Order: sequence, then structure tokens, then C-alpha cells
Amino acid sequence: MPSNATARSTMRGARLEARVTRAQKALFAEAASIQGRSLTAFMVAALEEQARRVLREHEAVVLSASDRDVFVRALLAPPTPRGRLAKAVRRYGRTSARS
Repeated sequence: MPSNATARSTMRGARLEARVTRAQKALFAEAASIQGRSLTAFMVAALEEQARRVLREHEAVVLSASDRDVFVRALLAPPTPRGRLAKAVRRYGRTSARS
């Protein structure tokens, strides 16, 4: 049975390096120590947390109050399709009825 160190090393195949100042390294090491983590574990956790936060913020849609009202009204009472859209809706209705 492999040791925990062996199991961890096979799960983590990618390497990431960063150059930091001595002051930054000391800051990171102190914070890691307070949490009872190794410097590497602390940095990986902090990077992952920040990356997930950035991605969540990027995916979120933020609307002003007036934009939100317009959006909700459009959902609750959508405008009637006209022109090419109305034609596409009719064509879709005919083709989906045959299926």
C-alpha cells in the first residue's frame, strides 16, 4: 500500500513556481503557520480560493435596478415575435410537429 506522500505525489502532477520577495515569503509563511499548514498547502489553497472567486464573479451577471426591471418584465410578458423571428417560429412549429 503506498504511503500518503506517494499517493499525494501521484495525484499532483503539475508544478507551479513563483518568484516572490523575502517579505512576501515571510508573510505567507507566517500566515501558513497560524493555520497549521505548510507554505505550499497554504499557497495552493489561497490560489484556488482566489481563482474560484474570480471565476464566480466573471460568470455572475450584475444588473442595475432599472435593467433588472426590464429583464423581469421581458420574462413575464415577452414581446410577440415579428418578422424573421415569427417566420422561424412558424417553421419550427411545422417541422417539430412532423417528428
